Order: sequence, then structure tokens, then C-alpha cells
Amino acid sequence: MSRRICGFFYALNLPLPKDFVMSRIRITKQFNFETGHALYGYDGKCRNVHGHSYKLSVTVIGTPIEDRNHVKFGMVIDFTDLKHIVREDIVDQFDHATVFNSTTPHVELAEQLRSRGHYVILVPYQPTSENMVIDFAERIKKRLPEGITLHSLKLQETETSFAEWYAADNE
Repeated sequence: MSRRICGFFYALNLPLPKDFVMSRIRITKQFNFETGHALYGYDGKCRNVHGHSYKLSVTVIGTPIEDRNHVKFGMVIDFTDLKHIVREDIVDQFDHATVFNSTTPHVELAEQLRSRGHYVILVPYQPTSENMVIDFAERIKKRLPEGITLHSLKLQETETSFAEWYAADNE
């Protein structure tokens, strides 16, 4: 059924035909945060503590709410609701933090920094963009409302370098 016909039913406040299938729609919200890290044992410059201006694109998929009485009628998810999930579980936690692998000697450096008032996060993985995007996917999936699934994440470390996570690749 075309979008025009669907709009016609909505305009006249008529129920959609029984065989009508609502389209699945992808919704994307972008976030920015500053995070430092160091890659223990790495053979390049990134073994040193340094930081990035990360850009995170979060894409979820679902069907728009069809209940005309629902306050979010026509939405897959309110952008504000998605923003709260990602801010609480990722941005507010990682912004202006320094991230170290908790299974390496960087733990000693982390404790020294903490004792001087620095915000440090210890994670059980090497804090590469690849591993961070996996961590972020798991955090977000746990918080999404029923009927909404995480489709993909894109974590940009620089303008030309990024890691992507797709649900279809991880089923």
C-alpha cells in the first residue's frame, strides 16, 4: 500500500486494512564526547595516553506506533528517549574520562590518576574503537524498549577512522 493511501486512511481516521503491514523504520541519533585512552602493548603512538573527539551514531529499528491515543503516535522511538538511554549509559560515563584495560599494568597508572582527582574508567578489554563499539552495543540493547532493536552503531575516532557494529553481523 502506498504512503499516499496510508495517509488517506489516517486523514479520515479510518482503520488500516487488515493486510496492511507497517514499514520498519530506522531512526538514527548522533552523539559527541571526549575520551582519553591508551593501548597497552601496542607498537605505535596509541600506546601513549591520548584522546579523541568521538562521534557515535546510534541506529535503532522498529515500526511507528499506530495507536492514535498514544502520546508517541507515529514514532518508532522518541529521539529524546533514545538520547536519554545513550547519554546515561555511554556519553555521561565516557565523556572526559580516561579509559584503560583493567587486565594490564595500566591499572597502576589508573590508580595514580584517580588519586590526583582524574576520572578513570577501567574496562576488561583493550579500549580500541572496535571493542568500545561492542561494549556500547551491549549497553544500549539492554535499555531499549520492547519492539525496538539496535540496528547499528558507528563510532568515529577521527574524521577518517571509525568502527561499525551491525546487529545482522552479530546474530
